[in-house]
Amino acid sequence: MNRATAKHLIERYFRQLTEGCGNGNCTNEFCASCFDFQPLDNNSAAAKALELFKINAKLCPHPSKKESDTLHPDSSVDDKMSDMDLCPDKEDFSDVHYLTENTVCRILSFCEEQGDYSALIRIIGKLFSSAEALMKSFRKNEPNATDDLDSFTPTDVDKQEKQSEQPLENIGASSAAALLDKSPKEMLDPCEVTVDIDAVRRVYDRLLTIDQVEAALVNALIYLTPNMELDLDYLDVYENNPDYLNIFIIVLENSNLHSPEYLEVALPQFCKAMSKLPVTALARLSKLWSVYGLPHIRRMMETFQQLITFTVVSNEYDAENLVNDDETVVAATQCLKVAFYASILGGDVDVEHNEEDDDDSESDELSLHELLGEERLYKKGPRTDPLEKELGVRSIDCIRPLLPYEDFVNESVNDVVEMDKDFTFFKVNAETKFSFQSCPFILSVITKSQGLYYDNRIRMYSERRLTALYSMVQGQQPNPYLKLKVRRDHIIDDALVRLEMISMENPSDLKKQLFVEFEGEQGVDEGGVSKEFFQLVLEEIFNIDIGMFTYDNDTKLFWFNSSSLENEAQYTLIGIVLGLAIYNNCILDVHFPMVVYRKLMGKKGTYLDLSDSHPTLYQSLKGLLEYTGNVEEDMSLTFQISHTDLFGNPVLYDLKEQGDQIAVTKENRQEFVDLYTDYILNESVERQFRAFKKGFQMVTNESPLKYLFRPEEVELLICGSRKLDFEALEKTTEYDGGYSKDSQIIKYFWETIHSFAEEQKRLFLQFTTGTDRAPVGGLGKLKMIIAKNGSDTDRLPTSHTCFNALLLPEYSSKEKLKERLLKAITYAKGFGML
Repeated sequence: MNRATAKHLIERYFRQLTEGCGNGNCTNEFCASCFDFQPLDNNSAAAKALELFKINAKLCPHPSKKESDTLHPDSSVDDKMSDMDLCPDKEDFSDVHYLTENTVCRILSFCEEQGDYSALIRIIGKLFSSAEALMKSFRKNEPNATDDLDSFTPTDVDKQEKQSEQPLENIGASSAAALLDKSPKEMLDPCEVTVDIDAVRRVYDRLLTIDQVEAALVNALIYLTPNMELDLDYLDVYENNPDYLNIFIIVLENSNLHSPEYLEVALPQFCKAMSKLPVTALARLSKLWSVYGLPHIRRMMETFQQLITFTVVSNEYDAENLVNDDETVVAATQCLKVAFYASILGGDVDVEHNEEDDDDSESDELSLHELLGEERLYKKGPRTDPLEKELGVRSIDCIRPLLPYEDFVNESVNDVVEMDKDFTFFKVNAETKFSFQSCPFILSVITKSQGLYYDNRIRMYSERRLTALYSMVQGQQPNPYLKLKVRRDHIIDDALVRLEMISMENPSDLKKQLFVEFEGEQGVDEGGVSKEFFQLVLEEIFNIDIGMFTYDNDTKLFWFNSSSLENEAQYTLIGIVLGLAIYNNCILDVHFPMVVYRKLMGKKGTYLDLSDSHPTLYQSLKGLLEYTGNVEEDMSLTFQISHTDLFGNPVLYDLKEQGDQIAVTKENRQEFVDLYTDYILNESVERQFRAFKKGFQMVTNESPLKYLFRPEEVELLICGSRKLDFEALEKTTEYDGGYSKDSQIIKYFWETIHSFAEEQKRLFLQFTTGTDRAPVGGLGKLKMIIAKNGSDTDRLPTSHTCFNALLLPEYSSKEKLKERLLKAITYAKGFGML
């Protein structure tokens, strides 16, 4: 079927659905003349006409309109909007089929002279409600634009047919043309558009000062967007004509889009249409915004954020009515993603300096998950956002975005999203259900950590179930946990041997729930024993005397010792420990610079990373780069550097071949800095870090960690927050055994805690919870219990770190309470009978 015939049939279906065939006895269920037919509005009829065309549905033999009507194809959308505006004709502007800055100024001048803006309102309403008119409007090189404005120019056959047929009313000429399978669009520079953006902004500056025009723009947008949504849903309008993006560029330049007039109907409909754009168009829009700069991106971000917040607070959501099903929130979030990546592209980006990931060879054999039909839930490989892939940039590549990441977090969404259901959509129903985890920038680290928690727990249950199945088949005793039995005075050796055996024999066991037992000690591990295990391992492995890490007294941070004599297995162990901490929801007292987490997420260390890992070296290199004198004569540097080994002996290293003979000059100093940085942060510690990362990935390789979290958020997951708000802890603490918040001893207790120094507060937290850090979200997220443990006594307070429970005797005075509590938190260690 040729293009002209297809166009003709679709228009006939549309007229049949809207006007009928004129036969009062018609029995065609798809005809408006049929007695049982339910009337359709124009938008629904347009969509239905496309469906009927696809299935070759029945067409009535009688024409639905007089022949004379078909001779006037232009009496469609434009005329309807003119009628809608109800503006009397003061001047015939029938020659205006698209807008230019000059045209708007001419109409404005006329209206100002007449003291009546009805002509302007009529033109604005007519042209801003027409997709085709907006595509032609505000073109660059306006005087020559009329020669080649309409890239939808019909063929000769179409021109003949246009003389005898009424076009499909509500879809518009651009959509009808796109139906006809045009050739693919030409390759374009993403930031090259035919819109004169400066002209558009000047026009808006003038139009938005007129109150009547605002209403016309709102009504036009309400009328325009359903047709655009149909165009993008059913037709390849952008693929056939990239200038379709002009519509979105022009509309989004309206600085009043966030105002209440738009929030109810116009902006939600527009966001739904925008979310239907193909990824290539969204990527082009994102690149365009990144060029427009910070104020533009901020306005786009605030517009979409305001719509999301307005929609969320205006509705009630629950387990049955999920925010994930709210089309407006979903569409606005997808639009916000475009602004998010524009902020990244416009900031400082480093798409190079990527760590090489070890490629795990895929087995041709079916896994048990695949045999059980669960491969979608446990599929391997990191997720890649389609827009991210199209743009060729990741959030991890951004050193500093134009807008802070926090600006894209929407607290209203975080308050109402059901993360258990959202996780299911993310892992299983991604094709049919929207998950906010596909737009992780809008979620807070607290909310994302809930999603990670569900992922970890489901994997644990899965491994437990698989273990039970294996044991049934093989007749062995099931081992559903990752059990570690260690001696307190040989904790590294025991943990290393056991974890090394597991990683070689059955790495999937690392996905099981951790269960630690200290030999010769009583204590069931419900979280607290594991916490102490992690703490003791870290204390020993970060011991300076062992030499695995170096410690900077100024920054209080550890770094990999490039001269370490320890084997790689020790570094693999610490990597596994970090992974297990995340996997088992434990907080570790680890002090690494941020570059470690960036490297874990796939980026190499660069010059800027030295600022927190090696601040003294960073200042020296910065001074070299900024030096205005004669670098070669004044500094006498070469491409040979020196550092000290494990025993304090100097070690020379050539950054380039025969580096000692190559002087550092003004011309090559940037190369010197880059090579120096690469050696310190990457090359010199490559062996140690590769083993460390290998251990970390043994636990987290199938986790969405890398997709959901930024490096600073990974640090927060592993280490917890350094900010301790004991006021928040007091508000969330629960009481048991006869105590309440009004008990005198409890009042004494909190007065004592608040009087403690920072170090004493950390000791108390360590004593009660097993760690001196606050969980993600702060101490307010910690559920601590204070239970009564007898009347006045000389016994010390005790704790169940597994349950964050403090057992507190009812001491007779505040002084005795403080003395007993300080002694308990200062000397407590180990598990025994309480």
